[in-house]
Amino acid sequence: MHSLIIGAGAGVGGAIALVIVVALVFRAMWRVAEPNEAMIISGFKHEPVEGVGESMGFKIVTGKGVLVLPGFQRVRTLSLDANETELNITCVTTQGIPVIVKAVVIYKVGDDFVSISNAGRRFLDKAPEEVEQKIKNVFEGHLRSIVGGLTVEQMIRDREALTERTRSHSAEEMQKLGLVIDTLQIKEIDDPTGYIKSLAAPHAAAVQKEARIAQASADREATEQEQAAEALKAAARREAEIKKAGYQAEIDRAQREAAQAGPLAEQIARQRVVEEQTKVAELEAQRTEQALQAEVRKPADAEAYKQRTLAQAERDARISRAEAGAKETQKIRVEADAQAGSTRAIGTAQADATQARGLAEAKSTEARGLAEAAAIKARAEALAVNQEAVIAQQLAEQAVNIVAAAAKPVGDIDNLVVFNGTDGIQDAVLGSIAKGFTTLQAFRSSLAPGSVAPTADQNGRADAAPDEPPAPGRICRGGNAAQ
Repeated sequence: MHSLIIGAGAGVGGAIALVIVVALVFRAMWRVAEPNEAMIISGFKHEPVEGVGESMGFKIVTGKGVLVLPGFQRVRTLSLDANETELNITCVTTQGIPVIVKAVVIYKVGDDFVSISNAGRRFLDKAPEEVEQKIKNVFEGHLRSIVGGLTVEQMIRDREALTERTRSHSAEEMQKLGLVIDTLQIKEIDDPTGYIKSLAAPHAAAVQKEARIAQASADREATEQEQAAEALKAAARREAEIKKAGYQAEIDRAQREAAQAGPLAEQIARQRVVEEQTKVAELEAQRTEQALQAEVRKPADAEAYKQRTLAQAERDARISRAEAGAKETQKIRVEADAQAGSTRAIGTAQADATQARGLAEAKSTEARGLAEAAAIKARAEALAVNQEAVIAQQLAEQAVNIVAAAAKPVGDIDNLVVFNGTDGIQDAVLGSIAKGFTTLQAFRSSLAPGSVAPTADQNGRADAAPDEPPAPGRICRGGNAAQ
């Protein structure tokens, strides 16, 4: 029984020991990568690293644990910490001016397997100084190349562009090394020749000028303020002196008035007596004046007002009569002017008409004379052939004109006064027609062969028989008798 218990205890102890041994062995074989490092395990053939393309013969482990067989596999770590490198590079610009560019570069191994693979193959088991020197060499070459294409002014005014161009130019080479640039900063640009200082001189001079101007303006304003303060002080002192002098004058005047109070009081009393006497005399004069106003001046003013009113009324009446006469005269003058203008117009028109009639009558007389001459010639020729027939024809042609000429005196009558009414008018007309036929008969007798030709008047008419006494209806020329 005891042997069984001992055997069982030995079995349990062996199992425990075995477990402990296995745990110790597992602990010795299990490796865990820290967050800021990458483990590179080599010794067996591994699957290709993602992104590398082919198997590199090692395994990369980051941020987790892995089982490693000691003696068969080797584990090495690659730090993923950021590293800082100071750059102090002498460059020459495109202007040929040497400058010293001071910069700082913060870099690290990339977190992806490709960057870790590239960095592991190049920098594993290398000293940090060696890695830093390689980084400096890369940036020195690119920085000199970039600065050689810039001017000093461009570098000063746009450092960000210089930084960005340096980073972009070196990115490819840094990627090949498995490194990434966290930051690149241009700290300072030194100028051994003093070119930058010369560029700053005009600006510094302008700033100094502005500072001096500002200081001078401030000094001037301060001086003006001080002078204004002094002027205010002087004015205050002057006012104080004036007030003091005024107070002293009042004191002196009061003292003089006090010294002269007695004589002044006597003079004032005497003056008041004189004033009262003057007032009494003025009142007496006013009373006398009022009496004269009531007794003399007011009646005289009333009489003068009456005479003035009557004279003014008479003057207004004369002015009214004169204005009425002037208006009547003006009216007569206007009518006379109108009548004169009308008379002138009528005279002018009549003169023009008379002139026209004279010209027409002259031309008519000329034409009639020519026609009569031609007719006389023709009549003479006809008379030579058949005298009786020509005479009869001439009398027949002129019968109407002869009768009209005999009746013409009646047509020229302006006003006809008939004493026995219609019978008188009939007798007058018949008498005129009879006179025309009598004249026609006389012309015929005169044109007979062997007769004496009658004399003609100024109008070319033959002398008629003596006027017979007028018929009972007497005819009057002209006059204004009633019709």
